[in-house]
Parts: sequence; C-alpha cells; structure tokens
Amino acid sequence: MRFYSILVALVVLTSCKTEGVEKEGQDAIKITKNENLLDVPQPVIDSKKLEGGIKISWITHGKGEAIKAGDMVMIDYKVRLKDSSVIDGNHLLNKESLPFMVGFGMQPIGWDIALQELKVGDFAYIKLPAKYARGNKGIDGLVPDNADNYLAIRILSRKKPSRSIDGNKVWILEENKQNKVKFNEKNTIVFHSMASSPSSPLYFNSYRTNTPFTLRLEDQGLVPGLKKALINAKKGDRMFVLVPSSEAYGAKGYVDIVKPYEDLFFNILVMDVLAK
Repeated sequence: MRFYSILVALVVLTSCKTEGVEKEGQDAIKITKNENLLDVPQPVIDSKKLEGGIKISWITHGKGEAIKAGDMVMIDYKVRLKDSSVIDGNHLLNKESLPFMVGFGMQPIGWDIALQELKVGDFAYIKLPAKYARGNKGIDGLVPDNADNYLAIRILSRKKPSRSIDGNKVWILEENKQNKVKFNEKNTIVFHSMASSPSSPLYFNSYRTNTPFTLRLEDQGLVPGLKKALINAKKGDRMFVLVPSSEAYGAKGYVDIVKPYEDLFFNILVMDVLAK
C-alpha cells in the first residue's frame, strides 16, 4: 500500500502456491492459531472476470454494503507474485489491518476496479494482470517489470468519518490524546500531506521534499475544504480527509492535474500545532 505499507526489499516471505489461489473446488484446510487466514488456500465459491483479465474469486460473500469510490474500508491483505513470494501486505508492518480509501489510487488501478465489485465482509482472491498492477514499473530485487499480481484480501469493515463539516469528511486513524492544543484561528498548524484525485493519484507529496505545510486559517491558496477539515486537528494526528469537488476546485479543475468536478483525497500527518 503506497501510503502506509513499505515493500520490504531485503526480506521476501513465501507462502502458499499461487496455483492454489486459482483452483476452484478444493477442500478447505484447517487453520491453526499460528497460521494466517490469507496463507491457507480455501475453496472458491464464486468467480467473475472483469475488463482486461482481472479475475475475482470469492471465498466468502459478505453481507455488508457494496463498496464504492469514496469509501474508507479496513482491509487484511497480502500481494504475491506468480512464484508465491509476498511483496506487500499489512502483516509486513505487524498490523492486523490497514485503512484503504477506494477510488483514489492508493494502490495500482486494478485495486480500485476490483474492490468496487466487493462488499463488506468479502474474502476474495484477485488476479491483477500486470497492466492493472505495477506494469513496467517494477522494483529492483523485489517486483519484476510486467508481473501479474495475486491479491488475497478480506474487507473487514467500512468506517464512518470521525467528523464532517460542509461535506468534508475526516477519518482520525491515529490520535495522541495527550495532546490538547487544537488547530483553530488562534494558532498555526504544521503538517505533511499526500494528495490524490481519481485521475491523478499522488499528484502531490510533501514527504518527497521533506517540506511540511505551515498554515494559518487566514492564509490563502489552500483547498478550502482541507482548511475546514484541519480545524481541531492536534499534533500527532494521522488522518484521511475526503474533500468534495464543491469544496476543492469545482468546475474549473486544477491546470492539467485535477479534472473538473473531482473530489480530492488527502493523507495527513500533523507534525505540530503552534502559537502564532
């Protein structure tokens, strides 16, 4: 996952054969307490082929809501190559799950296409042909160019925003409750941000230059909805923010980066809240 997980180049884990993922009708294998559900091949109960060769094979059909763009879901996942080597997953970060904003390119485009075919509670295997994965942008020593990806994923839940103002939605992912100073008209906020639109994933990333934003509410030039969403943020808060187009660039868009009427997604870490 580009915003949260780190692809570990020096430690490549191995697990079940990818062919086991594709095979339908096999017997279920019992899982011990030391095994991970995503590592043990399970019988496929249903499958569907999408555009370009994307294939979804369901292990379990969930009973929750259908997933759509703009949903924030908690996922348990592993990504493998054809040789079964694991190249990504929340377990590489010792996390039971990770948050995922659907429709904004947090992962290669095949993810957003496939996840919008799923529901909360689904457990599925997804084959992503190379052009819907990393394509010719491999990672030396870890992911070859033009490699198909095999995703095992469980959609654990759909999270409601922690707060909302004028249609701007905020999900607080991590919070240091010992920090009491909140961002408002009386102080200054310092934060890192990664920004995406549906057509331009990760079009801005302040981490690349190690230059966080410094903002006061009266400052001009920042997306209005983002300023509203940051009100009451505290030092140490890690948050997702979804800004509707009406609170962003609206009908004009933004040069050749953000198309007209596109919502914006921000992944934010608040570095500090300071007195002016």
